[in-house]
Amino acid sequence: MIIALVGFIGYSVWNRNTISYWECRNLFLLMYGLVICCFAAARDGLDKTIQAAVDGSCIPGIFPLISIPTIVGCIGAAMIIVAAVATPIAKSQRMREIWFYVMCCGVNINYNVICTSKISFTCSKQGIFNGFHDNVFINTFFLLQLI
Repeated sequence: MIIALVGFIGYSVWNRNTISYWECRNLFLLMYGLVICCFAAARDGLDKTIQAAVDGSCIPGIFPLISIPTIVGCIGAAMIIVAAVATPIAKSQRMREIWFYVMCCGVNINYNVICTSKISFTCSKQGIFNGFHDNVFINTFFLLQLI
């Protein structure tokens, strides 16, 4: 998935002077970004976390409702949705190109959330990170990957 994403974004940036219409590229990134969001939510059990927070009728997912991966993932999804809504409203191709780059940032943020949360969850399951100080280490590792 990441190779396709990097290839598509790289090709679009490299050939940005010859691209006449940015709508199709934005539509592709919208679908790609929402698929990434759905994969992350399904894998992490976000629906179960929300249901457990609302009525407590099930066991929550692997991350708490208020955690760095959940919040940053929601920010990335919001960037994708705002750019997707603003693209058809934009009057010039230059503005649609700028919204394309905003959407690229949102998709990359969500992909980093998926990779980092997968690494931290795997390490915590194997007992590599245990205790409060190790959770601080995981959150710091997550933030450093976003930079």
